[in-house]
Amino acid sequence: MLKSTARDRLLARLMSSFGEELPPRSTSLREIAARAGTSHALLRYHFGSHEGVLAAMLVAQRAQDNDTLTRESATAGFAELVERVWELYTDPGRIARVRGFFLVAGIAAQEPEAFEDFTASLDDLGSLLTEVARRDGASEQEAALRVTVTIAALRGLLLQQVLTPGFHAEPALRLVLQLGSPPSQHLTQ
Repeated sequence: MLKSTARDRLLARLMSSFGEELPPRSTSLREIAARAGTSHALLRYHFGSHEGVLAAMLVAQRAQDNDTLTRESATAGFAELVERVWELYTDPGRIARVRGFFLVAGIAAQEPEAFEDFTASLDDLGSLLTEVARRDGASEQEAALRVTVTIAALRGLLLQQVLTPGFHAEPALRLVLQLGSPPSQHLTQ
């Protein structure tokens, strides 16, 4: 059994307090601490800043999502799993989390050393999708390319949805799935 650290316990309190949501950017560290029943000094010590809290929560939430997707991937093909990823992140209950993801990603791009855990966690979904693409018959190189293009497209479409409410991404998602299918399927479509 793994020993829980003070940071892990604090993160669990944050997750319990906020559930699927993330604290809005307008919420102070003191307000976040009050909601989680802790002190802002402990949050600052363990996470550094409001953005550090968001990044830690996103890493934990996305790990939970990836656990769910891993279970679902046992019987899913590549396209089916990509559609499930899309459904997961376009769920209206997760919109604040998607916004938080892009906020933290933007900050991590400017301060990569402060967000190494967040940046490292971005490969987790890619590894899962690569495994499923390989199981569907793709070579290692083809699987890696399909996953890179698919994840880039999904993130781009998510950003478009966040910035343009009412944007209908489904036709673009269908094209992404078609482009992500093995070349042999392109000939039959």
